[in-house]
Amino acid sequence: MSIFDLTIDLGLISALLLIGVFLRARFRFIQKFFIPASMIAGFIGLALGPNGFGWLPFSEAIADYPTILIAVIFGAIPIGAAQVNWKKTFQRVRNMWVYSMLLTLLMWGGGAMITLLVLMQIWDIPSGFGLILGAGFLGGHGTAAAIGEALGNMGWEQATALGYTSATIGLLCAIVGGLFIVKRYARKNQTNFISDFKDLPDDLRTGLVKTEDRESTGSGTVSPNTVDPLFFHLALIGVVVVISYYLQDTLQNLFPQVSVPLLSLAFIVGLFIQIFLRKSKANRYVDKTTINRISGTATDLTVAFGIASINLAVVASYIGPLIALFIFGVLWAYAIFHFISPRVFHQHWFENGIFGWGWSTGTVAMGIALLKVVDPKNEATTLDDYALGYIAMVPIEVLIITFGPLLLMTGLGFIYVLVLLGVAVMLLIIAAKAGWLVNEAQVTKRRKAS
Repeated sequence: MSIFDLTIDLGLISALLLIGVFLRARFRFIQKFFIPASMIAGFIGLALGPNGFGWLPFSEAIADYPTILIAVIFGAIPIGAAQVNWKKTFQRVRNMWVYSMLLTLLMWGGGAMITLLVLMQIWDIPSGFGLILGAGFLGGHGTAAAIGEALGNMGWEQATALGYTSATIGLLCAIVGGLFIVKRYARKNQTNFISDFKDLPDDLRTGLVKTEDRESTGSGTVSPNTVDPLFFHLALIGVVVVISYYLQDTLQNLFPQVSVPLLSLAFIVGLFIQIFLRKSKANRYVDKTTINRISGTATDLTVAFGIASINLAVVASYIGPLIALFIFGVLWAYAIFHFISPRVFHQHWFENGIFGWGWSTGTVAMGIALLKVVDPKNEATTLDDYALGYIAMVPIEVLIITFGPLLLMTGLGFIYVLVLLGVAVMLLIIAAKAGWLVNEAQVTKRRKAS
């Protein structure tokens, strides 16, 4: 691969993303389902690229880009994060953390469970197949790349293509299923701030923000006479990724049988760099909004490259178990939303729950899009609570992604399932005993009110 291959790949995907922005702004059908430009770009790339008609000269490396991009996303999480006083904020974000943890444990554990107990009894598939659900639905294209890399190192090279497929189907389920849920529960009077589609602001529908509604996407914290502020923040993320890469390479040489995902190391390295920045007082020159924009760019590229690189032949060879896994995943995610959300959240259970549906089947961006439909004025504290609770949830997610492939591919799949589902049950019991959950009388009252 040459620098010209990289240039062509980025140029082509950039053109497709711009086409996606144009189509989203022009066509009401696309607006109605909140289809992001990155997803449109990915589908066009899939149809016209090497896995389709072969008209776009993408290089063979497009399937590998998400592995690096997810390291950017996870490495950016700790950088510039505000120091949180957990004693003051714990009670407010506690239930969102509980719900996020349950979603994480149940989606990863549920996929592995149905594979070991049912799918492997019908089809000849690897034991790691169950990770495809969590990687795609809950994690997205970046996590699918990380899981695919780990499983590929253990001999199952088709895992990445299946993971990208799962993430793509998950996006569709998040959008279509989410809008169906919103309409259904609005008729049952379970929403608090519901808005009809025709009443949504134009920027949410078209993706184009009017002049009077525009917000700053970052602040200049260093003088351009020294270095451009955007590059300064890019350099911070670049240091995280390159250290993580060499650390992964070193660990791979020392322990050839163990595959540590790059995203896991990126998060850990990001934590240490953030501690250094805070201790040296340099943290004041890090603008979190700019860091988030870099992470958002990496997310869009991850989705676009991930969809464009799906190997349709591989998908076709696993079509039976994939369909079964996706049907289970949708029903499982809906059960979590329907039965757990009303019992975890004391206020705005539907708004919190529909956000959870969006990111547990698609992406956080899909969760935000659905939340905007039911809470257009941001009257609930969903996003603030999630942002704080997510910090305490990431280490668990990193552990699952790191050790899940190893356990499942070495015959310890049932231990993996028992641990995840067991922890989920224990968390529910602890929350109930501590009085964190909504009691059954209140849940029944909510149901009767509908």
